[in-house]
Amino acid sequence: MRITGGEARGVRLYAPRSVRVRPTSDRVRGALFQLLGNAVPNAHVLDLYAGTGALGIEALSRGAAGADFVEQNTRLCETVDSNLEHTGFTHRAKVYRMRVEQALPVLEGPYQLVLADPPYDLTNINHMIELLSRPGLVDAAGLVVIEHSSRVAVPETCGALQRRDQRRYGDTELSIYGPINSKEGT
Repeated sequence: MRITGGEARGVRLYAPRSVRVRPTSDRVRGALFQLLGNAVPNAHVLDLYAGTGALGIEALSRGAAGADFVEQNTRLCETVDSNLEHTGFTHRAKVYRMRVEQALPVLEGPYQLVLADPPYDLTNINHMIELLSRPGLVDAAGLVVIEHSSRVAVPETCGALQRRDQRRYGDTELSIYGPINSKEGT
């Protein structure tokens, strides 16, 4: 797994073998950031279910101002820290070791870009999307990207978020949301 663009392009990221993790493929990650384009530079990014940190680190490589990573697994938090150090982005990042459902009510936004790659078997994905719509968490012109199995249906609207785009890459689907009262983001 490598960074696909920006200043750390080509840098290989570490993924532990001792922990079950399903990192976003280089192909899907590259397509996602191509889609996001100008939404990434200078953005404050939130990477949920961070795993190895690949999505947030990709955003940092492509010019994001900073990134917060949320991951409940201690070993994976160590992996995110190691990957941040390896890519030179430690000074622009913070790692939170906690469950996403605990983090979302207490994190301070606004985030211009939220990247969520929950486990494909997550049963409460709609609840997570609803938590993301709390006032002040996502910027009025921000984007929320949910990576999920194409076999899982996500809602058109959830809380204050409305789906703007949806792309499929094999079994992976990217659903892109924005605040209901904002201009189109993608």
